[in-house]
Amino acid sequence: MAMKAKGTRLAPVGEVEAVTPAASLFHSFSDPSRLVILQHLQLGEHRVVDLTAHLGLSQSTVSKHLACLHETGMVTVRSEGRASVYSLAHPEALVELLSAAERVLALTGDAVTLCPVHGTAAVSREGQKRHE
Repeated sequence: MAMKAKGTRLAPVGEVEAVTPAASLFHSFSDPSRLVILQHLQLGEHRVVDLTAHLGLSQSTVSKHLACLHETGMVTVRSEGRASVYSLAHPEALVELLSAAERVLALTGDAVTLCPVHGTAAVSREGQKRHE
């Protein structure tokens, strides 16, 4: 049953719950560093030290992003001596998803970038807030 709030139809709670896993998945793509990590992992397995060297990010930042990607089931990890080696859990599906995102971005052009809620300006404002 849909609930109304001031003339606006809201999605039934069941519908919101049904899309929550998808929202969580897309949230894990919301950080550019995580996307770059995923792109590098498309090339094959990487250790944290390899990714920090490639990306110019701190070890703690890369580890934090890899932990997020691991928790969402997008990457797997295995031990190799004292190092942890990361790889894509579902490479074909991830490549398909990222390719679809590129197609949507090609169709929408600057609309996503200029979005006041999630676009480049919003991301810049959020970064400024963190540094204040």
